[in-house]
This record gives sequence, C-alpha cells and structure tokens, in this order.
Amino acid sequence: MSASRPIPAERVLVLDFGAQYSQLIARKVREQGVYAEVVPGDTPAADLAARDAAGFILSGGPASVYEPGAHACDPALFELGRPVLGICYGLQLMVQQLGGEVAGGEGREYGLAELTWTADSPLSSSLPSPMPAWMSHGDAARRLPAGFEVLATTPACAMAAVGDAARGLYGVQFHPEVTHTPAGAQLLANFVHAICGCRSAWNLGEFVNRAVEEIRAQVGGERVLCALSGGVDSMVLATLAHRAIGDQLHCVFVDHGLLRQDEADQVRAVVAAQGLKLHFVDASERFLGQLAGVHDPERKRKIIGHEFIEVFTDAQRDLGDFQWLAQGTIYPDVIESGGAQAAVIKSHHNVGGLPEKLGFKLLEPLRWLFKDEVRRVGEELGLPAEMVWRQPFPGPGLAVRVVGEVTPERLAIVRASDAILRAEIAAAGLQRELAQYFTVCAPVRSVGVMGDARSYLYPVIIRAVNTDDFMTARAARLPLDLLERIATRVVNEVPGVNRCLYDLSSKPPATIEWE
Repeated sequence: MSASRPIPAERVLVLDFGAQYSQLIARKVREQGVYAEVVPGDTPAADLAARDAAGFILSGGPASVYEPGAHACDPALFELGRPVLGICYGLQLMVQQLGGEVAGGEGREYGLAELTWTADSPLSSSLPSPMPAWMSHGDAARRLPAGFEVLATTPACAMAAVGDAARGLYGVQFHPEVTHTPAGAQLLANFVHAICGCRSAWNLGEFVNRAVEEIRAQVGGERVLCALSGGVDSMVLATLAHRAIGDQLHCVFVDHGLLRQDEADQVRAVVAAQGLKLHFVDASERFLGQLAGVHDPERKRKIIGHEFIEVFTDAQRDLGDFQWLAQGTIYPDVIESGGAQAAVIKSHHNVGGLPEKLGFKLLEPLRWLFKDEVRRVGEELGLPAEMVWRQPFPGPGLAVRVVGEVTPERLAIVRASDAILRAEIAAAGLQRELAQYFTVCAPVRSVGVMGDARSYLYPVIIRAVNTDDFMTARAARLPLDLLERIATRVVNEVPGVNRCLYDLSSKPPATIEWE
C-alpha cells in the first residue's frame, strides 16, 4: 500500500533518475510556495498528464545517457505542452531524446564554476552574470536539438544552460538545488513562477489539512497502531493522525533498552499531556539479547526493525485487531535506505529494516517531508516547543551510537555522556542553533593516565552538526571552552572513559550518525 500523499491542485513533478538529491530539488521548489513531489523517471507520459502538473523537472543521475540501459523518460513527456527543466543528467537526457548529441571526455567539471549568461530568458531573470554554479559532470551536450539555443557558458562547458522558449523546455548543466549555487533558488523560482505560472499557494498549514483528509480517506473505519518513539517525527505523526481519526489511533511506546537517560519517563509525560492512548512495552531484555555479539550496523538495524514488528504484533494480540501501522518515516530515511534507483547508504529500521511480510498496511504521511518541514508541521499542530525542537533520535536508539557490539558497559557510556552533552549545550543556550548533537562510543581503547596510574579505556566522540534538510551537513563550530568543559565532565563523570574527541566530518562524505 503506498504512503499517503496529500497533494494540492497546483504542483511540479520531479522525475528521478537515480540522483541522491532528487527530493532536495522538490524541497527547494516547495520553498517557493509550490508543491513538488518526486516520481520515477520512467513514469509514462499518460500518467504524468493525468497528474495535471504545472511543469516537470528532470533530476540528475549517476549514469551516462548514451550507455545501454541508462535511465530515460517517456519521450512523449516533451509533447505534453508543459514546461520542463532538466538538471545535469536531465539536461543531457532532454538533449539526446530530442535529437541532439551528448558526449563524454572534454568539458568535465567538478565543484564551483563561473557561469556567464549569454542570452536573455525567463530562466535567467534577476540572476547575476557571471555567477558561481556548482558542477558535477563528466558528460556534456555537444549539439543541441532544433529550436534550442545556448543560454549560458562556463570556461569548461559551452552549453551550461540551454533552452527552447517556444516550447518551455530548459536545461542547466549545474545544480541549482544545492547551497553551493547561491542563486539557485532564484533560478528555480523563475522556472516555477515565470515559466510554469505557479502561484506561491502551498504551505505546511495546507499540508496539515490535506494530510488529515487523506488519512481519513485512506484508513476509513479501521484501527491504527502508531509506533511512537517519542522523537520529533513520531510525535508529529501521532498528533496528526489523532487529529484525523481520534480514538481509532492507539500508540505503542517500546522501551528497547537503547533510550537516552530518563527518556521513557519524559515521553510518557508528553503523551499524556497530548491526550493520546498509549500502550507501554518494556522490551529491553528482548532487544539487547538479540543484539548480543552483533557488530555489523546493517544487521543491527535489521534486527531492531524485525523486533519492533514482533513487539507490535504482540501488542495487536493484547490490544485487539489493528489493520494499519503508522510510522514517522521522513524522506532522508527513505533516500538513505536506497531503492530501485538510489544506492543504500544505511537501512533505517522503519524502511530497509522492515521484514518482507509485514502483516500491517503502512501509514506514513510524513514520508515526503524533510526534518525542518516536520518541525514546522509540529508547530502548526500546536505541539509544545520543547517537543518540536528536541534533539532528533534515531529509531534504533543508542545502538547506532555504540559502534560495533552493543554491550551494557558501552551503552552506559553513551547514555551518560549524551546527558552531559545535552545539559552543557542547553546551559550555553545553543539548542536552537544546532541541528543535531550526540555522543558516540567507538570500539577502541587508548592509553591514558588517571590518578598517577595507567588507564586503558574508551574514547567518547562528540558529534554536532548544522543542517536544514539532513541530506547534507557541516560540523558545528562549537566554542573551544565549551568543548573543554564537556570533555572534562565526561572524563571525570563517566566510568570507562579517558579521552574525548570532536568529529569535524561533513556529510558527505560522512553521515550524521556513525552507523
């Protein structure tokens, strides 16, 4: 059963050809007040026409358009009479399918390039020339189809932007969706407003109203079991679903033994304040027993996903028959878990970690949103600020912050050090300035000296990042005196630790979590 998709009448569809950032394009379009959704790149033109989209965007992709079996769109797409914008691979695909030529070799560009607009067009309105543009391509257009003209160039790419204004077909070789192209948002605004004719009519208040309607229509009179972790995503999900179906919703909170300090009590208090029906399950021995001796992070995630479903199945037996399982899945969970065209980065327990035979129909109304959008939905729903802005917490809990085997000793290290980190960040008034922060225990030990004696103990790694969409992230520049204070407390107060490190890695190449 497909996830709920609350869709307004005015929309832009992003055709996905295997890019990691297809949904980032959709998110940037939504920031212009226009609803956007990602669909498979090979969706038949007749199906696209039935969606009545105002325009289409062709995503980037890892392949070459001239390779056998390369991703392609239905050529009839270009005959629908709707504007199309091709980005990187999308430009090359448009050029090739309309009779032009694409080749590799010369003209490869990676990183920032200086782009110069050489012709006026609605696409380049209000854009500077020259302007910095983020490039990542080994192929390029060599000959344009009839009706197209070159709109922009870079020193290495003679056809960095092209267009056929009469048919509303445009392509850019660079990536306007990434922050490294500073004027990219304006280019996308030009496409959706000036070229597609869309208004700035979509907002997350409208999302809430339509999601409520869709949940009611999808569920009907059936009962829904909600997997409530107490994190931002699941709490927003539970509140949204409760608004839609009321007492048909029953939340299950599972203490899997991998929670943060005092988390179970905090969650129960918040749930009670929201008036949600809650079934509490202490399954800590069950989960920790299954994880004993397991080192591989993918196997840990799949074990946890399987055990969650087993617990929910048991709850169904205890609470009565439920037909639906509601999950707070959001888009970064989906894209990192991979799919037909995207690579697996890590299997999230609620996506790639689910068993093939689930036994429930899935209800995932937040599946197409990013974290910052979920927080704004929470605000629309009236959730308290301390819940909406609490630290993101992965469904597998501290299991993915204990790198390697989860042992009681190392689990206690992460739980205690995480509590210290959160307390010090709060004391410094930085909670709203950081997107995510936590501690990690690595499966190594190092020599130290404590009380004039040799120690051989674990290091704690501090991870703090800034990001809007959790698809890319940079390490936060925390004040050195704050880091020293945290490190001193961790080493002094947490048994088994003699060293504290700070992770400066960005995403990519790293991920935010360590596993």
